[in-house]
Amino acid sequence: MYMFNVRVYGILIDAQNRVLVSDERTQSVSFTKFPGGGLEYGEGLLDALKREFIEECNLEIEVVKHLYTTDFYEKSSFNSSQILSVYYLVKALGPLTIPLQEHPMNFKTLNTQDKEEVFRLIDCHELHSDHLTFKTDQVAWESYKKAEYQSNS
Repeated sequence: MYMFNVRVYGILIDAQNRVLVSDERTQSVSFTKFPGGGLEYGEGLLDALKREFIEECNLEIEVVKHLYTTDFYEKSSFNSSQILSVYYLVKALGPLTIPLQEHPMNFKTLNTQDKEEVFRLIDCHELHSDHLTFKTDQVAWESYKKAEYQSNS
């Protein structure tokens, strides 16, 4: 049987033009991505994204606009499902109070069996798509940069 895995992510840009990224380690695999996660049954995309930001970042957000939806085949890195990812530009409704790391993959423990997640703010001009692990995030970031360039020219 073929399964689909619907994911929703937020690209949050702060007042200093920095973007929030998540470094995660699970199943002994480390990766960098945008905050967000899987849609739960009975949940809409925007509700899922708001829930994910509260769970991961202890942060309420406003969804500003849709940025990108996966338009190519992408197999999950963790199971046999097909990934469908939707990206939104989001705005923080309060201060970001979670601890922020300065260096990639700066996890608190050495235990690679535990799921761990840390966050960083990266200057938008310094984040390149190849800094992101998954192709869907890379394409979404390029799409965001292209849209920003067009709106600023």
